[in-house]
Amino acid sequence: MTLAPIRFILRRAPNARSAACMTAIALALAGCAVGPNYSRPSAPTPTVYKEVEGWIQAQPSDAMAKGQWWTIFNDPVLNDLESKVAVSNQNLKAAEANYRQALALLDEQRASLFPTISLTGSAARSKGAGSTSSFSTTGSTTGSTTGSTTTTGTTLSSSSSSQTYNQYSAKLGATWDLDVWGRIRRQIESAKANAQASQADIANAKLSAQVLLAADYVQLRAADEQKRLIDLSVKYYADTLRITQNRYAVGTAARSDVLTAQTQVKSAQASAVDLLKQRAQYEHAIAVLIGQPPADLTLALQPWSLVVPPVPLGMPSTLLERRPDIAAAERTMAAANAQIGVNIAGYFPDLSISGSDGFAASALSHFFSAANNSWSIGANATETLFNAGATSAQVRAARAVYDADVANYRQTVLNAFQQVEDNVAALRVLEAEYNLDKEASDEADEAEKIVENQYKAGQVDFTTVVVAQNTARAARRTEIVTAGSRMVALVDLISALGGGWQYGQDMASR
Repeated sequence: MTLAPIRFILRRAPNARSAACMTAIALALAGCAVGPNYSRPSAPTPTVYKEVEGWIQAQPSDAMAKGQWWTIFNDPVLNDLESKVAVSNQNLKAAEANYRQALALLDEQRASLFPTISLTGSAARSKGAGSTSSFSTTGSTTGSTTGSTTTTGTTLSSSSSSQTYNQYSAKLGATWDLDVWGRIRRQIESAKANAQASQADIANAKLSAQVLLAADYVQLRAADEQKRLIDLSVKYYADTLRITQNRYAVGTAARSDVLTAQTQVKSAQASAVDLLKQRAQYEHAIAVLIGQPPADLTLALQPWSLVVPPVPLGMPSTLLERRPDIAAAERTMAAANAQIGVNIAGYFPDLSISGSDGFAASALSHFFSAANNSWSIGANATETLFNAGATSAQVRAARAVYDADVANYRQTVLNAFQQVEDNVAALRVLEAEYNLDKEASDEADEAEKIVENQYKAGQVDFTTVVVAQNTARAARRTEIVTAGSRMVALVDLISALGGGWQYGQDMASR
């Protein structure tokens, strides 16, 4: 059950002062807003990283570019590809459109703080039917010698007629929600926080696309390097096959040695073909990330030149400022907090004032005369007396949404610290693993050369050569795979640290 609107219509100027006083009081009350004021909840933040022991910090700490973080790899091709992400990536365009929508909704909520003014006008020409009546009395006198006679009578006559007339009117009206309890201001607060969350989503989408591109590019260059090494292996195997064939021709090698040598060549060539398939997939993924069809992008083969640069970790608390996903979660939490106040305002009456002023006349020549003027000013108050607990349920639901967003925010922070710790540990372990793999590869290469020379001199059998060559080939491939894993882990660490994302000042000032 809802209380009917109470409307006060004030007529003429003397009572207009009452409306002015009422408006002034309402504006003074509008300084308050029901519901909790937002304060960012605490999040579990360690003082130091657990896995940071032995980490080599970049000196100075600003060695990592804050905007274009991928430039630390000193690869012109990667730099060119990354520059296209912000321009052409479709997921990023969708996030940007969502941000523009959020800004429009913010402006829409802000408009509610101001009066709504409307102008209406009408002109009509009408024709209506009517009737007229008339009365008449008649009399006559007859005379004689004996007397006289007088006769009187009444006649009623009627006739129909039609009348055409014009009617003109114009009225200027205004309605203003006074927002005494801060419902509109809480809605604006929520819309602003949602817009900021949407802005953080843009940064998160951009960072995600940049990280995926960098990781795919690293894997593509690792495939290039593996292809180069396999091509060298094919060359070595072909040389060994030729030597084995010559030895077989003079009777110093068995037919099985020739077949084994041929198998090695074919197996290495098959591995090279498989790497071309993997490389093509990475190239296609890169094309999509920069908003191009895969057929329009071709990346030339180039030797491995990527190195692992030092990256500054900074203090753990900086993650709360640099990570766009944390910023989005925090702003979503702020929007939910404001919605609590919006729903609490439902307990209080909705107050507004309205007024109108206009003219109505049947002739334009006298339209603006004082006699044809009419105006009104009034106030509306609507209070819900009974709705079966709907308002209370809405408040509880809003508080539950806020509590869920708080938990999501804290979980996002925990996940961020986990990602940093995971990648710091991975880089430390992969560095040690890479050093061992490189030493093993160098030693395997040396052993391969020694065994090949011994085979040429007839000191060892072909089986020994095959074992040495396969060992060297596997060691070389393991080395480059580990190098690629190190680079991917570095990219993931930069992503976990927030990359080059920084909070936008344009949204903060809105």
